[in-house]
Amino acid sequence: MEISTTTHNLTRTSSADQETPGLNQVLPPLSLDETIEQILGGLGWSQLIQAILVSVPALFDAQQTFISIFTDAEPNWQLNTTCNSNSNICKLPKSAWSWDEPSHKTIISEWGLECASSFITGLPASSFFVGSIVGGLSLATLGDIRLGRKNLLYLSCLIMCFTSLFTAFSINIWMYSTLRLLSGFGRGSITTCTLILLTERVGKQWRGQIGTMTFVLYSFGILCLPAAAYLNRGSSWRILYLCTSIPAISYCIITYYFVHESPRWLFMEGRDTEAKAVLRKLASIEGNSLDLDLSSVHLGQEISTSNPYKLMKDLFKRRWALRRILATMVLGFGIGLVYFGMLFGVRNLGFNLYLGVMFNALLLIPTNLVTLFFISRWKRKGSLFALCIISGICSIMCVVVGSSREGIQIGLELASFFCTSLALNVLMIFTIELFPTTVRNSASTLVRQAIVLGSVFDPILTSGGKRNGFLSFGTFGLTILLCSFIVIILPETKGKNLCNTMDEQERVNNIIV
Repeated sequence: MEISTTTHNLTRTSSADQETPGLNQVLPPLSLDETIEQILGGLGWSQLIQAILVSVPALFDAQQTFISIFTDAEPNWQLNTTCNSNSNICKLPKSAWSWDEPSHKTIISEWGLECASSFITGLPASSFFVGSIVGGLSLATLGDIRLGRKNLLYLSCLIMCFTSLFTAFSINIWMYSTLRLLSGFGRGSITTCTLILLTERVGKQWRGQIGTMTFVLYSFGILCLPAAAYLNRGSSWRILYLCTSIPAISYCIITYYFVHESPRWLFMEGRDTEAKAVLRKLASIEGNSLDLDLSSVHLGQEISTSNPYKLMKDLFKRRWALRRILATMVLGFGIGLVYFGMLFGVRNLGFNLYLGVMFNALLLIPTNLVTLFFISRWKRKGSLFALCIISGICSIMCVVVGSSREGIQIGLELASFFCTSLALNVLMIFTIELFPTTVRNSASTLVRQAIVLGSVFDPILTSGGKRNGFLSFGTFGLTILLCSFIVIILPETKGKNLCNTMDEQERVNNIIV
């Protein structure tokens, strides 16, 4: 990897020395991380407002991810005559039954897909997640080198929302699935960019708490979705796409000009002037509290001139980095399979669809509050392992208990989802702390895509789970149990400073060893 090094100096003078004539003690130069930590170590109003603005795209991401629960559902139907008691809609003549609600409510009733194979009816949802994997992998490195965190976040959000807007005008299942694929392609980097942009603009004291804002807004997005679907329950599924995409497009266009880029990323790109300007705007300290004149300060840092693909290669070339990325991706796959599977499996529990999704979404609020208040105290490895084990056991117990004990089964399902949601929050923050700035976006995106890869199988598993519960909840439980043991090989990162380059991270690793 080609590195160009610029020599900079930043000196500190103690207040005691300033007050005592004749003493000019100069302290050692500050590193980039120390400087940013001093300036952004607290949590000022500017940082908080910026965090809120950056977190909102996660709300839109959640809506587009789970919108198919309502738009692709099979509506209730009824017999037009009592002469035929056959409950298989495909064995009845069209004149013998009718939909309980307007035929334009979902794509199933509008396009006559009630007798189509599970592959066809599950194609749009699976296409969205496949697109998310492809988009995340394709766009990941652009957030580290070319576009930066901010530009990639807004570009991804606009791609997702515009294609969702066009989805409302689909004329058949194939056009619909293609647009869902493109929408997924756009959203592939949203959660990762949001999380990284949040955590790179605060000090380590607030990193975990601010990072959870992504999950809080994501949960509100899921919570708003059943409310919007219920209010439009008599309308076409197309209206739901319009109601969720148009506000998102408007928000992105308006707020783009008010959000600041990550100063860490700007320094890594050699854009010192822009980075200093951002630091002034985000500074959580008073102007006279630290002897820093940013107009004349240059921060010593290795500035990478490599292209993004060389950096990605470097991520897999170093043994310690390869071990970390593979371990976190395995964890992500297991957690993603259960997290999305629980939400899509709501239709198999026999509950009212709107209430079922809302109950799971409401559970995310205490989940994120627990993460917010306790992430600074939790060790990453131990908490991840324990949460995955509990989630797996509860998921398997759902199959053992069976539908005959509906109350217990629902309680176990909610307990499993609660633990999985906590594990997902911890994993994303853990991943950010495991990798340096130069590859942080790429590494986090790979883990995020592993999570999405797990969700690709959920439509098939939940469809099969209608006939055999072990195919859904049993598979979920076994998978996350097996994946949890790989956390043992990862290092603990609680309270550690963030590194900026691969070489710096390697030096820190060697010192710890």
